[in-house]
Parts: sequence; structure tokens; C-alpha cells
Amino acid sequence: MNRTRASAFDPAGPLNMRVPFLDLAAQHAPLRREFDHAIAEVIDSGAFAGGPFVAEFERDFATYCGAEQAIGVGNGTDALWLALLACGIGSGDEVITVPSTFMATAEAITYCGARPVFVDIDPSTYTMDVEQIEAAITPRTKAIIPVHLFGQTADMERVLDIGRRSDLVVIEDAAQAHGAEYKGRKAGTLGHAGCFSFYPGKNLGAFGEAGAVITNDPEIAARLRTLRDHGQTKKYHHSLVGWNCRMDGIQAAVLRIKLRYLDRANERRRQHAMAYTRAFAGVEGIIPPSEAAYGKHVYHIYAIRVQERDELMRALESQGISCGIHYPVPVHLQPAYQNLGYGSGSFEVSERTSAEFLSLPMFPELTAEQVGYVAHAVKSSISTAVVA
Repeated sequence: MNRTRASAFDPAGPLNMRVPFLDLAAQHAPLRREFDHAIAEVIDSGAFAGGPFVAEFERDFATYCGAEQAIGVGNGTDALWLALLACGIGSGDEVITVPSTFMATAEAITYCGARPVFVDIDPSTYTMDVEQIEAAITPRTKAIIPVHLFGQTADMERVLDIGRRSDLVVIEDAAQAHGAEYKGRKAGTLGHAGCFSFYPGKNLGAFGEAGAVITNDPEIAARLRTLRDHGQTKKYHHSLVGWNCRMDGIQAAVLRIKLRYLDRANERRRQHAMAYTRAFAGVEGIIPPSEAAYGKHVYHIYAIRVQERDELMRALESQGISCGIHYPVPVHLQPAYQNLGYGSGSFEVSERTSAEFLSLPMFPELTAEQVGYVAHAVKSSISTAVVA
């Protein structure tokens, strides 16, 4: 098979459809009556900060994930930070993670007083390259945070094996992996703790900020519950120096409703992803995401890799298609982390993919016509011809 590729990104196809990157209004409209009723219950009860609505969501979310306990917190960054603190991570410690992630993963480590130590990502799954972990371990290493990027889990069996042999805590950053699976187990249930964000655009999103930690360890759960509420074991009795990281009642009530529809929504995402991937099969210049054999991808983000990414993005925007970039600057190259001593070339795969990732529209309410329109526009704009 001979492949030829034109050099320009030329808009093609009729400008008769607009496709947003995300459409929360379409998600919320059919559930509006349920939301209104649940929010009214919270208003009538006055249980706005913590309380019974949070407890009910925690029970439902723990059951959904297959975890012993879930602890609701204010946001996904709180979840990571408090999970590290609850596992004893502190000043002078090192925590291994990846630079191809949102800044919060590293921020949580820093705010414990610990130092982020990065390893590169696997070029196929975009999650932690397990072959690089052991070389990064030092006497100061206390934990590993694998990031389940874009909705795909890291290779947890191998991460956990290294963690056990080196006596390290493993905390899963599952902020983008609600309902994702690793060998039949839900993301977040494999390590000592799993951390979730319920930012509105996530697969399971609140009406504002919210997060949760799941764990099967009762001691970790008890410390998390204390830390999130100013270190209180009971009102005005503070056994630890904590912080205000409580989930509020309205977010819990909304999340409890949305949780009932999560599996159905994730399946729709998977269907859209398969349609995109089929459309891009064999097309030179497009690398679609792949699903690891060990898991179930839930496609929080559907990121293709292309050269001249910014030009393609502009071409798609001219055709009414909104896209995103996740993430244009790896964490180790952010000005905020210059003090760590990493430079350009430190993590080849993370740096290369950060310049190539283009996130296409991905949400459950996409129609088949919209998916087809986006796929056609990508292929036409990239001007690729495959000649047998």
C-alpha cells in the first residue's frame, strides 16, 4: 500500500453543522425535573455542607466502584492532597508520577511538602511507563501516583507489584476515569486509595466543584474524614490539623442522580470512540487513541495525534467544530516547576504527544451525524489520501 499526504490543512465539506466540544445543556435537559426535586430537598433540609445527602452519595459511589468506603470532598485536587496526607506523605518525601497530566496531580504532592518525581508515559496508552518506575525510586520515595489519563487506566498490576516490593503507597489519580476498568475492576479500587474529580465536564460531573476518595482501608478512610473537616473527630474537637474540604449537599444530590446514568453515558462515549477510530483507520497522519487489552476505556477525552495540530484545530473551527488540547505544556516544563531541574528533552514521549494531541468532541449526547461530520472534517482537513 502506498500512502501520499498533501501538505496543507484545507477546510472541506459543507459548513452546515456546529459541533461543540462539550454540551452539558444536552446532558442536563432530560434530567431537569430530577435535579429540581433533589435540589429542593437540600434547600428544604438546610443540609448544605456535608450531611445526609453527602453520606447517601458516598454510599452509592462506593457501591458503584466496588470499594468499601467513599469520602466526599470539595474537588479533585482536595482528593489527591488529602489522600496523600492520609497515607502519611509529608515533608522531604518523594512521589513518583507522570508529567503528562493536569497540574493538580503535582500540586497535591507539593502541598504535602513532598517532591514530585516524574517518569515518562507509554506511547500507546499515554499512562505511566511502568518500565521506568524502578529507576526513579530513591530512599526518599514514599508513593506512586499513576494517572488514568483520558479515561484509560494505567497498567496497575505492574505498578502495584513495584509498590509492594518497594513498600510504597499507590494512589490512583482517577479524575478522568469514572467507570473505567482494569481487568474487570473499577478504576480507583486497586491502590491504597483512588481519587476522583467531579468537575462539571467529567464523565460524572457536578454542578460545580466536588471530588471523592475511595478506599478499602478503614484507617485511611477515618483520617480522610477527619482531615476534610478541619481535623475534627467531633465538633470543636480537633485531633489533626486539617482543612475545609467538605463536599456540599447540592453537589452530592446532583451527583447521586447522575451516577444512575453513568454506565449508559460511558457506553455512548465508547460507541462514539469506536466510530471515530473506524473512520481514521489507515489514514496517514492521524494516530487515534487505542484501548489497552487489560482494561475498559471510558473516553473522557478522545485525543488524536497529528502533526501541525494548531493548523488542524483552526481548520476544524472554521467548519463549526470545537476541539480542545490536553495538555499543551507537560508539568515538568511549567514555570511553576522549574525548581525541579527538568528541562526540554527530559521526557520525550510526554513532550512529543503534548505537541500532537488534539481532543475531538466527546460527550454522550453526540449524534451519529455529528460524529460522522467531525470524522469527515478531520480527514478532509488533513488532506490525506490512501492509495491501494
